[in-house]
Amino acid sequence: MAPTRDSLGCFITAHLARVKCIVSKGNPRITFFYLLFFIRRNFIMDHKLYLRRCIEIADEAVASGNNPFGALLVDSKGDIIVESGNIEITEKDCTGHAETTVMRKATKLYSKEFLWDCTLYTTAEPCCMCTGAIYWGNVGRVVFGITEKQLLELTGSHEKNPTFDVPCREVLAKGQKNIEVIGPINDVDLQEEIVKIHRTFWK
Repeated sequence: MAPTRDSLGCFITAHLARVKCIVSKGNPRITFFYLLFFIRRNFIMDHKLYLRRCIEIADEAVASGNNPFGALLVDSKGDIIVESGNIEITEKDCTGHAETTVMRKATKLYSKEFLWDCTLYTTAEPCCMCTGAIYWGNVGRVVFGITEKQLLELTGSHEKNPTFDVPCREVLAKGQKNIEVIGPINDVDLQEEIVKIHRTFWK
């Protein structure tokens, strides 16, 4: 489960109080390294937490008769506000990828200004269509587990998912928004958790 607004807020407040104490002692070098540690220790961990939830959503998608993909949207406070697995098969919707479905739901609920401060997490790198939905929906950051190229190696030419080999960064580079992209996740074990479901599914 994702950290709640209260728990995450208290955690950050406690650490910022410690930073304030360090600053008051006049040691900018220690302050810099503590801030670096804080950012790396906690926000990287958060990425993994949300991606593990995406894996659970992907498992649920398979159980419901769909393809093994999961995505979710997190607001600036760390709350999960929208999530979806792939719905392409059961809904007979060619646009029913997890990320596009999340964006379709999100844009009906929130303004573009609000969404710019949100992060979309997804098990696999968004395809061209999903990247377009993220762009037009105005989400400011994307975090993915494995690359499109890794996915292509797993799916091959399977008729259910004839995977593109186009990095989302290349798609976004042709646009006019500075959307941050983080991925693939720098964790071999977590990547293996994502890959594992695909190895058996696409045979």
